[in-house]
Amino acid sequence: MTSQLVELAGTIREQVRRGLPAAQTAELVEEALKPFLTAPDLLSPVQRVGDPDHYRQHVLHVESDGSFSIVALVWLPGQRTPVHDHISWCVTGVHEGVEHEQRYVLRGDHLVPAEQTTNHPGEVCGFAPPGDIHLVRNAGTVKAISIHVYGADIAVLGSSVRRCYELGVTA
Repeated sequence: MTSQLVELAGTIREQVRRGLPAAQTAELVEEALKPFLTAPDLLSPVQRVGDPDHYRQHVLHVESDGSFSIVALVWLPGQRTPVHDHISWCVTGVHEGVEHEQRYVLRGDHLVPAEQTTNHPGEVCGFAPPGDIHLVRNAGTVKAISIHVYGADIAVLGSSVRRCYELGVTA
């Protein structure tokens, strides 16, 4: 881990240990993450490498008690997630490039598009289930890198995704 990542993990640890409800924890972690996003030495060169076939996840830190994980997602142009939700609170911040997010709401058994955002370097967003259904993509022409903090042990789970949805199909 870079020295910036060590410091970031310590700052997040302080907020998570407060034991507040998920939505409040996400808000505190947003503020903790924000100042680190523009640090040029936040990631090592290896942690900035993408995959030509799909976005790539680099696990940066998993807290020893499993209470949170920090990952870098590297997005090459055109890469995206499926529409999905999460098993825990989640905070994301853009380190490089631009990320586009489409959020959805579940009305009855159908997904309905809701808020759409474009996030630039230094911008953060967070949420806690329920109400966390979204799709994230790199619609730009250059690589994008985002830092994600999850209230879960990604080393054990492999991902923070709870379930995926297909658009146009009932949930």
